[in-house]
Amino acid sequence: QVHVVESGGGLVQPGGSLRLSCAASGSILSIGVMGWYRQAPGKQRELVAQITSSGFTNYADSVKGRFTISTDNAKNTVYLQMNNLKPEDTAVYYCNAQGLKVTKNLFNSWGQGTQVTVSS
Repeated sequence: QVHVVESGGGLVQPGGSLRLSCAASGSILSIGVMGWYRQAPGKQRELVAQITSSGFTNYADSVKGRFTISTDNAKNTVYLQMNNLKPEDTAVYYCNAQGLKVTKNLFNSWGQGTQVTVSS
């Protein structure tokens, strides 16, 4: 089984910064891609940013230039540095990890989510 745990959410004023962390653990052979998604009240979950094991990144247009995704592959950990936060960034942020388990089966695992609130 693969476990994904996020941390680092909280309340921040507009224009402020937060850094989210996410660690995947368990019977992992390799991770192909890790990413951050978010879901605001009344809205569908949407992709925020993704990063592959080779370092390719993909960002939602709404966060380009403000958010940066990075990884520590040795620790199966992904980070999301969020700068110049806006009220519309308020949402529950979920981490996702996809890869291979030691059994050679694929996994697609989600964390429990962490709340980010941007408000004055």
